[in-house]
Amino acid sequence: MARRPIALVTAAVLFLEAPGIVAINAVMAGFLEAQSMSLDGMDPDAMVAGTWGLGIASGIALAVCALVALVAGVRDRRPGRFGRGLLVGCAVVHGVLGAVAVGLLGWPAFAFLVTVLGLVVLTLVAYGKEPAEKADAPEGAPAAG
Repeated sequence: MARRPIALVTAAVLFLEAPGIVAINAVMAGFLEAQSMSLDGMDPDAMVAGTWGLGIASGIALAVCALVALVAGVRDRRPGRFGRGLLVGCAVVHGVLGAVAVGLLGWPAFAFLVTVLGLVVLTLVAYGKEPAEKADAPEGAPAAG
């Protein structure tokens, strides 16, 4: 099965997406700062700081998810419980953002987000439950597989 290349491609795409999301938030923070925009009387400087914070936190989260996929691909073993939870969360976020992006940004953004969603889900499915060792195998014998 081609699960190792799938995990490595997923890791590469997520590693490329991480600085992209930081850059998008940097552009939005620049617009907020230049226009001195506020929402319902909120301090514009707080909006700028929040936008930067969200961008950096999202970039770090994507990099951690990419690291989980990379380790799974290099070791050719499924991620642990925490790693699977991170990848599931990453998939959910990409699905929700894809649904929102189709209306706001158009079909190319939707296609990208759904492609990343598919890669993350494919990585999770490819590294599904490990086959249980045969119960009738002697204790010192190598496992079948």
